[in-house]
Amino acid sequence: MIVENTPTTLVRPARSVWSAVWRGVRFRCPNCGRGRLFRSYLKPVDACPECAEMLSHIRADDGPAWLTVLVTGHVTVGAALTTEMIHPLPVATSIVVFCSLTLAMALTLLPRAKGIFIGAIWAMDATGSE
Repeated sequence: MIVENTPTTLVRPARSVWSAVWRGVRFRCPNCGRGRLFRSYLKPVDACPECAEMLSHIRADDGPAWLTVLVTGHVTVGAALTTEMIHPLPVATSIVVFCSLTLAMALTLLPRAKGIFIGAIWAMDATGSE
């Protein structure tokens, strides 16, 4: 009987991308959903304080900024064009309103987008460390 020498591969349980992304949106650990994901506005924790899952190797890079600009730009430009077509505002009012909307949306969406990317990268095990 011939036995092949095959390398042993570690099989990890399947991870749900959607639950990891949803946990990221809520700033929670993508593994357990209980621990905090960020220690400050955009700085992720090195490891989950609840389940000790290592998160320091996950880098979202430019993905969150891209998603934030994409969503914020479409919503703000759409709102500005619709408003100007239906009920034109004075220029100064338009500048204040739509710049404020853009700033508020960007500051609100950026950490959530980073949580989405961290959760998705963790769930797909696509850290790029190999």
